[in-house]
Amino acid sequence: MATLNYMTEEGYKKLMEEINRLESVERPKISRQIAEARDKGDLSENAEYDAVREAQGLLELKIAQLKTTVSNVRIIDESHMGDGGIQILSKVTIKNVKTSQKMTYTLVSEAEANIREFKMAISTPIAKSLIGKKKGDHVTVEAPSGIIEFEILETGF
Repeated sequence: MATLNYMTEEGYKKLMEEINRLESVERPKISRQIAEARDKGDLSENAEYDAVREAQGLLELKIAQLKTTVSNVRIIDESHMGDGGIQILSKVTIKNVKTSQKMTYTLVSEAEANIREFKMAISTPIAKSLIGKKKGDHVTVEAPSGIIEFEILETGF
C-alpha cells in the first residue's frame, strides 16, 4: 500500500512544476547529449556516451519518484485546521531548555521539508514529539547527542 503524502497546495504546485521542468527541459537536453555522443563513433569505447546514458537513467528515476509522490498526495485544506494542538502545517517556536536557543519551524510533509526555509518534516523526532502539544508544554526528544528538552513558546498556522 502506498504512503499518503500530505502537503499544501503550494507544495503540490512546486512538485508539479519540478516534474514539468524535468520532462520538458532536462529530458530533451539529455536526449540531445546522447545523440551528440552517439555521433562520435564506437559506443563500446565512448565514455561520454556511457556517462550521458547513466545521467538519463538517474533523471528517469527522479521523474518516476516524483510522479509516485504526486500520485499519493492529499492536499491539506489549511482553512479547516483546528486548534487541537500542534499538527502538520503548524508554525512552532520552541526553546532548548538547556541552551535557551530559540527556533521557529513550520511542520510539513516529507516532500516539502526544507531546513533552509525552516520547514521541518512531520516525521522527524522533534516534530513527532510536538504533535498534539500546546504553547507552554515541555517535550523531550531523544537525539543522537542525548535527551533534549524543549519548551513550546508559540504555535499557530
